Amino acid sequence: MKFRTELTCSQSAWQISHSDRLLFIGSCFSDEMGRRLAERGFDISVNPFGPLYNPLSIANCIHRSLSRQYYTLSDLTPGPRGYHCLDYAMRFSGEDADSVLDAVNSRLDDMRARIESGAIVFITLGTVFVYFLAETGRPVGNCHKFPPSTFIRRRISIEEAREALHSVTTALYAAGASQVVFTVSPIRHLSDGFHENTLSKASLHMAVDMLGESVGYFPSYEIVMDDLRDYRAYADDMVHIAPKAVDYIYEKFEEVFFSTATRQEAAAARKRFLSSQHRQILNTNE
Repeated sequence: MKFRTELTCSQSAWQISHSDRLLFIGSCFSDEMGRRLAERGFDISVNPFGPLYNPLSIANCIHRSLSRQYYTLSDLTPGPRGYHCLDYAMRFSGEDADSVLDAVNSRLDDMRARIESGAIVFITLGTVFVYFLAETGRPVGNCHKFPPSTFIRRRISIEEAREALHSVTTALYAAGASQVVFTVSPIRHLSDGFHENTLSKASLHMAVDMLGESVGYFPSYEIVMDDLRDYRAYADDMVHIAPKAVDYIYEKFEEVFFSTATRQEAAAARKRFLSSQHRQILNTNE
């Protein structure tokens, strides 16, 4: 007797090898998958600007990088930590504006170089709810603990999401990316409300589906919702995904994108990584 429907993932027409350069950008689920790939010896950059959850912020980040649209003092917002780049994570803020700008712009250069080298780009989408600066209407990627009155929060339409993702996909391929793959994060945004979270995830699925066959899709969301389908797949907060469930999703990722030889090489690299971590602990205790 079967008590669950296991999702069967078809192998991709193209495969990832250790000679490829990878870029994971998007929600914090990218960090989980990226860490597992890094431990297995892949050349990977994961969320160089911190997590980005919505299509507009992800598109803005990639477009600025590829077009060399560097940040200047006028792009920073004065706030409690000095100068804030609200497009990205809280760490891109500080009393010294030049240091903030150097940190952001150097990462734009690094990301562009990786993409232009033929990287495989994975984009993890989290939500279609976007915060906009009330004063200018510009979308932001992180609120940096500014007062709520600083922003207007809105759920963008499916068409707005599709347009942003289409433009960034076109730009990535034009710049030299070898493949672009989307996935929808299974992490729930329950602060939006149950119904609103469902609408948000559905909007992301629709927007990606409208891009057609020019992009790939990996079913992270479906693996949790339709395969695991159990609260044991969630962490204690019932929002994030438990490590064992992420491991299961990663196994499916290998099934889709790895050849047998790559899986063997990845397993060997993971053993070396775990061994090196063990030696560090022993050395620390000496």
